[in-house]
Amino acid sequence: MLESSVRTSTRRTAAVLLGACLLAAATACGPDNSVSTTPKSAASAANTASGDQGKAATATAKVGDTIGLKGTEKSNTADVTLVKVADNAEGADEYTKAADGKRFVSVQFRIKATGSAAYADAPANSAKVIDDKGQGYGSTVAETKAGPEFPVPANIAPGETALGFITFEVPADAKLDKIQFALDSGFAQQTGQWKL
Repeated sequence: MLESSVRTSTRRTAAVLLGACLLAAATACGPDNSVSTTPKSAASAANTASGDQGKAATATAKVGDTIGLKGTEKSNTADVTLVKVADNAEGADEYTKAADGKRFVSVQFRIKATGSAAYADAPANSAKVIDDKGQGYGSTVAETKAGPEFPVPANIAPGETALGFITFEVPADAKLDKIQFALDSGFAQQTGQWKL
């Protein structure tokens, strides 16, 4: 009798966990997931130009371009600009060095809070770099001479901007191909992507 009760309880627990996982998957990986590769300037041109709509709409974001991003809440939106990429960035002091066989890549972003709510997040959780083989790399905790990092958390009032670096530790021979950024510590359904 006790064994049967334990089995039933285990099945119920498994069903609840499965239901929670399916709900989380539907929320995080639902039909609204998207990767935006079109810079704001090209998107605006596509909406206003008549003859070059196809050309403008196929523009791919690169260093210097801004992508408008949405968070999980309607009030949370931001214009994110990939300002520059410092490859083989040197550690900020003599103790900060990449591990053997690796290198630092520091990426500078400008974030403008465009929603009705402040942007309050840890930008380092929101970004990743992807190499030419499709391997993604998350940020690391390392300051480099490229420049100052974002404060944690970054609190940006609506209409205001913040500028900061995010550092990644990647294999020394990795050829970086793309950089991605998503609001809400990377959990927003929309991701911005810049081609290097």
